[in-house]
Amino acid sequence: MTTRYDVAIIGTGAGGGTLAWALASTGKRILILERGDYVPREKDNWSTRAVNLEGKYNTKEVWRDPDGGELHPHTNYYVGGNTKFYGAALFRLRREDFSEIKHYGGISPAWPLSYEDLEPYYTRAEQLYQVHGEPGVDPTDPPAGAPYPHPPVTHEPRIQQLADDLGRLGCRPFHVPLGVMLDERNPRKSRCIRCETCDGHPCLVHAKSDAQVVCVDPALEHPNVTLLTGAHVKRLETSASGREVTRIVVEREGAAETYSADIVVVACGAINSAALLLRSASDRHPRGLANGSDVVGRHYMGHVNSVLMAVSKCPNPTVFQKTLGLNDFYFGSDEWRHPMGHISFVGKLDGDTLKAGAPAIAPGWTLDLMARHSLDFWLTSEDLPAPDNRVTLDRDGAIVLSYRPNNEEAHQRLIAKLKSLMKQQTKCQVHGHECHEGLFARNLFLGQRIPLAGVAHQNGTIRFGRDPKTSALDVSCKAHEVDNLYVVDASFFPSSAAVNPALTIMANALRIGEHLKSRLA
Repeated sequence: MTTRYDVAIIGTGAGGGTLAWALASTGKRILILERGDYVPREKDNWSTRAVNLEGKYNTKEVWRDPDGGELHPHTNYYVGGNTKFYGAALFRLRREDFSEIKHYGGISPAWPLSYEDLEPYYTRAEQLYQVHGEPGVDPTDPPAGAPYPHPPVTHEPRIQQLADDLGRLGCRPFHVPLGVMLDERNPRKSRCIRCETCDGHPCLVHAKSDAQVVCVDPALEHPNVTLLTGAHVKRLETSASGREVTRIVVEREGAAETYSADIVVVACGAINSAALLLRSASDRHPRGLANGSDVVGRHYMGHVNSVLMAVSKCPNPTVFQKTLGLNDFYFGSDEWRHPMGHISFVGKLDGDTLKAGAPAIAPGWTLDLMARHSLDFWLTSEDLPAPDNRVTLDRDGAIVLSYRPNNEEAHQRLIAKLKSLMKQQTKCQVHGHECHEGLFARNLFLGQRIPLAGVAHQNGTIRFGRDPKTSALDVSCKAHEVDNLYVVDASFFPSSAAVNPALTIMANALRIGEHLKSRLA
């Protein structure tokens, strides 16, 4: 087997998978290293009990908290990375998110590039990932170079009723941009069937636009692209000068293997990418590879998130729920001039899912009954980069995650806004104004002392910038200190904004792909 390649990409998710697709047609020898295997196609893909309650597809790896306690991360190691399990909500960051923004809890720093620099790649990423959306309705939408490639996913009746009510209250609800392979004009031939197990589940019929289906599998149709699964990269070793990665040390099927490449790209996810660089410390890089600035592992962000169930006496028969969003309070309101965040939905909850993070039960209700009568909201506020929110390693090399949430006042204000809106819903024809029973929070901690959503939206641990003293990567996401090392997952984010990071990771991977094509030419 060839062990020397032109490019080696470590990870197959939104960053690594997209980059592999972007480079596949160059004819260069490309090695993709994936720690996991393909998600097995089986009925449990669509089982909320298997996925949410039993955690069948979660890694069994154990991390640590700062006190040495066990953390069981809700993350997955498979071809396609966490896109296999994401909800496929593919938002652009807002134009303002690229500039410095003053929050109630502190400053969200500016990025070293502008929205306009990334905009063409957002457009390409939306086309590649087959995004369905509705331009011009979301009041915070940035300008786009092209319309969405597909029409928005329609609301089911209960969600449409909510959209109408929110519009009546002066809000501007919009259709969430979704990466699903849905053809509502021809349902018989549509790959997507609008099932209730899209968000958080792997798609049994490959109808979700995840990195495996959209990018990795097509890339492998090129004879110059090789994928090795079950390949856990343990460390990166450099030349004597420390300026070039010369060896990729891999553990595979219990044996050590080594590979090398002219260009090495790390895309393991913000937590594992930071851990890999820290594990790769050497005499030339004593604090970790490319970590002369001491920022690798620092500034970990994952958003301040809540799942809130609005329970009504009337049932909610919605199947595919995640179609509506609200950004009216993203940058604040008339009475509070600080950013609050984003409101949308999770996939429809059921009793098994609620058992995995049970909310307080309304009097006279069961979890199954609450699930049948709830609207299941997802609220996201921006958390701010803090140097002590970080990834480190313990003496045995295990990941230690230290994270203290911040900017929580903004999130509480966002929750209060949702509560106010729900109290003003249209009078129910059956129950009058007594239909709304209240909001109940689903627990995101699952008894594991780690914010579930914080891992899903992980970012910021290997930030990019123009100053090598305060960043690990340059604007092309190349390590300042290592000439052939790049990072293309969400590690590069200097701030987290308040929308899902996936599309920005994909767009940036396409941008770096263009840069690498020039370098490889």
